[in-house]
Amino acid sequence: MLPRFVGRLGVADAVTIANAALGFVAVVVAFVDIDLAARLILLAAVADGLDGILARRYGGTDAGPYLDSLADVASFAVAPAVLAFVVISDGLGIGFDVVTGELLLVTAVCALFVAMAVARLGLYTAYDTASEYTEGVQTTLAATILGAAILAGVAGPWLVLAITAAFCYLMVSTIPYPDLLARDAGIMGVVHVLAILVPTFANRSFPFALLVLGLAYMTLSPWFYWRPDDAADATEAETDAETTAENT
Repeated sequence: MLPRFVGRLGVADAVTIANAALGFVAVVVAFVDIDLAARLILLAAVADGLDGILARRYGGTDAGPYLDSLADVASFAVAPAVLAFVVISDGLGIGFDVVTGELLLVTAVCALFVAMAVARLGLYTAYDTASEYTEGVQTTLAATILGAAILAGVAGPWLVLAITAAFCYLMVSTIPYPDLLARDAGIMGVVHVLAILVPTFANRSFPFALLVLGLAYMTLSPWFYWRPDDAADATEAETDAETTAENT
């Protein structure tokens, strides 16, 4: 008897499921090799973009949006939280033989990160999938920034704690973030892949470039990112206003 998913899931769904598996592997590897774990999370982010491309090319399935959010919980909620926990606990020398205030603080921040990421993913699936904008920092972006910071060698424990805590709010904020145009997504994708393949090349230039691009998008795109359809919407609104004024 064949598995239930045969004939119901497509190639895009297979990539999505692989994305979830990468998240689990990143969690396991984080306790052994933090740089490799960061690269696996970045690879999961590439898979997250690839499944969307494949769905548009070959068609999606009814299960696709649900699988996407579930996979993102593993790769962009749990996995980056574990990475942050390992970096912070190792950097601050927090032991596990006794429960201390520092251990409770780090655990609480990382657990809150997971909770807010799950909330953000649920809200996105319910309200934002058909829009060219989404509210709150994408979990993929948050995970990418954390992973790139680790690979770039700028992820001190206190900085990672502060970034993780900030993302707890930013992911569920009402700040509008636009979808990247294909051109810009392609540029970021190339840098993304190079950061995974050759993270130490030229003094870690590619992870640092990915970190800069991610931070630039996070801080500037809600106000300065221009899309052609935005101009069309503005023109249409202006025309409607002029028509209304003429009719009155």
